[in-house]
Amino acid sequence: MDERRQEASRPTAMRRRPVALYVDRSSRQWVVQDPEGNFWALPSTPDPWDDRRPFSPAGESELEPVPGHYKYMLGLPS
Repeated sequence: MDERRQEASRPTAMRRRPVALYVDRSSRQWVVQDPEGNFWALPSTPDPWDDRRPFSPAGESELEPVPGHYKYMLGLPS
Protein backbone atom coordinates (compact mmCIF):
# COMPACT_ATOMS: atom_id res chain seq x y z
CA MET A 1 0.00 0.00 0.00
CA ASP A 2 1.47 3.36 -0.89
CA GLU A 3 1.85 6.19 1.63
CA ARG A 4 -1.10 8.24 0.34
CA ARG A 5 -3.53 5.32 0.65
CA GLN A 6 -2.37 4.64 4.21
CA GLU A 7 -3.01 8.29 5.19
CA ALA A 8 -6.46 8.22 3.58
CA SER A 9 -7.42 5.11 5.54
CA ARG A 10 -6.62 6.66 8.94
CA PRO A 11 -9.54 8.07 10.94
CA THR A 12 -9.68 11.85 10.66
CA ALA A 13 -11.46 12.59 13.93
CA MET A 14 -10.46 11.54 17.42
CA ARG A 15 -13.17 9.53 19.13
CA ARG A 16 -14.38 11.23 22.30
CA ARG A 17 -14.74 9.11 25.37
CA PRO A 18 -18.26 9.43 26.80
CA VAL A 19 -18.93 10.48 30.37
CA ALA A 20 -18.95 7.69 32.94
CA LEU A 21 -21.58 7.66 35.67
CA TYR A 22 -20.99 6.32 39.19
CA VAL A 23 -22.66 6.36 42.56
CA ASP A 24 -20.44 6.95 45.57
CA ARG A 25 -21.79 4.52 48.14
CA SER A 26 -19.96 6.25 51.01
CA SER A 27 -21.53 9.69 50.41
CA ARG A 28 -24.66 8.54 48.55
CA GLN A 29 -24.18 10.92 45.66
CA TRP A 30 -23.94 10.70 41.88
CA VAL A 31 -20.42 11.14 40.47
CA VAL A 32 -19.50 11.69 36.83
CA GLN A 33 -16.13 11.32 35.12
CA ASP A 34 -15.97 13.59 32.07
CA PRO A 35 -14.11 12.80 28.82
CA GLU A 36 -11.02 14.62 30.13
CA GLY A 37 -10.88 12.38 33.22
CA ASN A 38 -12.19 14.94 35.75
CA PHE A 39 -14.64 13.81 38.43
CA TRP A 40 -17.75 15.82 39.31
CA ALA A 41 -20.31 15.44 42.11
CA LEU A 42 -23.88 15.98 40.99
CA PRO A 43 -26.19 17.62 43.52
CA SER A 44 -29.91 16.89 43.85
CA THR A 45 -31.12 19.91 41.87
CA PRO A 46 -33.33 20.29 38.79
CA ASP A 47 -30.19 20.63 36.59
CA PRO A 48 -27.49 18.49 38.24
CA TRP A 49 -24.99 18.66 35.34
CA ASP A 50 -25.17 22.46 35.28
CA ASP A 51 -24.77 22.57 39.09
CA ARG A 52 -21.91 20.03 39.30
CA ARG A 53 -19.01 20.46 41.73
CA PRO A 54 -15.44 19.12 41.48
CA PHE A 55 -15.04 15.75 43.19
CA SER A 56 -11.81 14.08 44.33
CA PRO A 57 -12.18 10.39 45.10
CA ALA A 58 -10.76 9.74 48.57
CA GLY A 59 -9.80 6.54 50.35
CA GLU A 60 -13.32 6.12 51.73
CA SER A 61 -14.99 6.70 48.33
CA GLU A 62 -16.82 3.66 46.98
CA LEU A 63 -17.46 4.44 43.31
CA GLU A 64 -19.77 1.90 41.72
CA PRO A 65 -20.43 2.15 37.95
CA VAL A 66 -24.03 2.88 36.99
CA PRO A 67 -25.59 1.80 33.66
CA GLY A 68 -25.56 4.52 31.02
CA HIS A 69 -29.33 4.63 30.61
CA TYR A 70 -29.48 6.70 33.83
CA LYS A 71 -27.60 9.58 32.16
CA TYR A 72 -30.76 11.08 30.67
CA MET A 73 -32.28 11.54 34.16
CA LEU A 74 -29.36 13.73 35.18
CA GLY A 75 -29.13 15.74 31.98
CA LEU A 76 -25.65 14.41 31.20
CA PRO A 77 -24.01 14.94 27.83
CA SER A 78 -23.67 11.81 25.71
